[in-house]
Amino acid sequence: MRTTRLMLATLSLAIPLAVMADPATTQNKKPPPRRDPTLVEQVQNGIDPAFFNAANALARGWVNATACVSGPNEGAMGHHLVLPDHDPTKPPPNMVDGVLDPAHPEAFIYEPVGNGFFRLVGVEFIQLADDWATKFANHEVDTPTPRLNGQLMNLVGTPNRYGLPAFYELHVWAFENNPLGNFADFNTRVTCNRAQPDDLTR
Repeated sequence: MRTTRLMLATLSLAIPLAVMADPATTQNKKPPPRRDPTLVEQVQNGIDPAFFNAANALARGWVNATACVSGPNEGAMGHHLVLPDHDPTKPPPNMVDGVLDPAHPEAFIYEPVGNGFFRLVGVEFIQLADDWATKFANHEVDTPTPRLNGQLMNLVGTPNRYGLPAFYELHVWAFENNPLGNFADFNTRVTCNRAQPDDLTR
């Protein structure tokens, strides 16, 4: 009887060890496939955290290029801060350099939240259309329409509400979820209701 109990105890210990050592259970566990970061993630992880505060952007020479831009029906974009050229007759240099870098957008977008505070909600990538076409003709860029991480940019013709020549743009709502999509122009969760005429002025 004692021998039987000893055998049962030994088997009860051996069975779990056998299952743990079963090659079929260990070999079938593969690491998850590697996934490249999305464009939204590249922006979230790439930009300088200082830009979460609009005052830091202003201190670094960025300027408010627009009043708070609201949508034609609903939603808004917000204020766009851009880095101007030292010559006011020239466009911002990063809008004509042919470089599209998720960590260095051409504009930072801020929503006014009241009491002089602003919330970073997204970024915008911008390239002037004629300049891009010239660079493509000269083989300085690879595609006739600029794209970022496979995402085609949108052409905005002239005249337009921003007073710019024709340009390509792409909004990336990296810091505020957008029910209309991560790359839609307007965000229904952003509002200009708290905007003031002197917002983000020096």
